[in-house]
Amino acid sequence: MRIGIDLGGTKIEGIALDNKGNELMRHRVPTPVGDYSGTLNAIVALVNYIESSINEMASIGVGTPGSLSPASGLLRNSNSVCMNGQPVKQDLEKLLGREIRMSNDANCFALSEAMDGAAKNAAVVFGVIIGTGTGGGIVVNGRVLNGPNSVAGEWGHNPLPWPVVVPENDSTSRNNLKCESNEWPGPQCYCGKRGCIETFLSGPGLAHDYLSATGDQLSPVEIVALAEAGKDQAELCLQRYENRMARALAHIINILDPDVIVLGGGMSNVQRLYKNVPKILPAFVFSDVLNTQLVAPMYGDSSGVRGAAWLWD
Repeated sequence: MRIGIDLGGTKIEGIALDNKGNELMRHRVPTPVGDYSGTLNAIVALVNYIESSINEMASIGVGTPGSLSPASGLLRNSNSVCMNGQPVKQDLEKLLGREIRMSNDANCFALSEAMDGAAKNAAVVFGVIIGTGTGGGIVVNGRVLNGPNSVAGEWGHNPLPWPVVVPENDSTSRNNLKCESNEWPGPQCYCGKRGCIETFLSGPGLAHDYLSATGDQLSPVEIVALAEAGKDQAELCLQRYENRMARALAHIINILDPDVIVLGGGMSNVQRLYKNVPKILPAFVFSDVLNTQLVAPMYGDSSGVRGAAWLWD
């Protein structure tokens, strides 16, 4: 038996899987926001509850926002800021009295879809999270690739490739490219740099692009709905988004050449991406063929917690 724990900003979810990946039970508890000790205790209580319910001790995998530093072993880059700089893995192991495995949420997403999801049986899988932020995870032959710096798959904090730069007085080129503004140097990112892929492809990135083009503040769901209703500005906004996604994913294909790319996060629900982005990709992939598949996730929001459980496979 294996237990997966998904630590989120507002909730902590736990799942129990048998050795074939069948779900035995699932339970959620609120995250004690801003309370490090409270969060650890909530995870321990959730594990105890699941194990008492299935009447068996299980392996434990934990998915977290952020990652463990290979230098210090402390958690870094978590949006649950009270966890940053803390020995989360070591403290949980002391409280639980056993070894656990821990990886970031994008890695867990990719692992779940590679093990028994939309990318099952694929040798190399790139899992993309496009939601509030933009991240990625890499799975090779059923194993998460972390790298010596524990940043493998951190796709969102690279610059958008082949940025469109249009002179301010060149309205013809601007119209032909369906581009409302230069992509270079790009929007400011929270990481301190400009033009990161995350600033274009996250949900807030899409909303910012629409705001820049129209002056209207809408959510990604509203923008997609307007495009479906035939509204020109929303349609152009999504066309820009699809072109940017194709460029960004082509960069991954040119370096990693994965068999399958699985999209996750809120933006993965935009069904037109799976039709339109593959049509644009060949213009940027350095190959005469394109066999990489772009697919929707099988488990959606459940992939993170399932992937945490699969850390022990």
